[in-house]
Amino acid sequence: MQSPVIVALDFPSKAQALALVHALGPSATAYKVGLQLLTEEGPSIVRELVAMGKEVFLDLKLHEIPNSVAGAVKAAGKLGATMVTVHASGGSAVLRAAVAAAAPFPGLKIMALTVITSLGDEDLSEIGLAPSVRAQVERLAKLAATCGCHGVVASANEAGYLVAQLPAGTLIVTPGIQLSGGGSTDQVRIATPQVARRNGATHVVIGRSITQAASPLLAFEEAVAGMAPASGD
Repeated sequence: MQSPVIVALDFPSKAQALALVHALGPSATAYKVGLQLLTEEGPSIVRELVAMGKEVFLDLKLHEIPNSVAGAVKAAGKLGATMVTVHASGGSAVLRAAVAAAAPFPGLKIMALTVITSLGDEDLSEIGLAPSVRAQVERLAKLAATCGCHGVVASANEAGYLVAQLPAGTLIVTPGIQLSGGGSTDQVRIATPQVARRNGATHVVIGRSITQAASPLLAFEEAVAGMAPASGD
């Protein structure tokens, strides 16, 4: 994905999503389509974005048996998606099936989701997982790399240590990103684009800080500036 800033189209309708795309214009080339918009509008929204020359981060968060995951990945490839997410907690068979299914689509990257950004350490014990987010993220990220995934999805907090543990060239996509002065959110592991970049993130996903800004274009430009390497980096 060429742009390091992926704009989340978390809208209830295609009309609202495309209105933002048109408002941001040619400078914004990467968009996330998640469960809400896909369920509301179906795959046509992905086709329209691809036809407009946009790259699509298809955030399906696949967590199923290997055959079902492989089928969904193939469908994403046919749509022209650039990235698709699969839960690393599905295990190695699921991850390998996803990677194999993506092989006929050279432009499609399998992104292994580690721990969603609304969870903290105390939440993991509730569902019987590792005693800390860090331990769980490290375990799943290493599993994803072993299985041939192109990258991982983790918060900016984890990017700082994953970048040293994963193979060179591994993509690290960080959700939970807010611009300075952003409002409250349901995510607990959040950061600014600058922090994400310094920690080693290759891409950030930003939703409300852009979509609900007084000027979405100015907010997008601020995010791009935050992901640009600073002098001395």
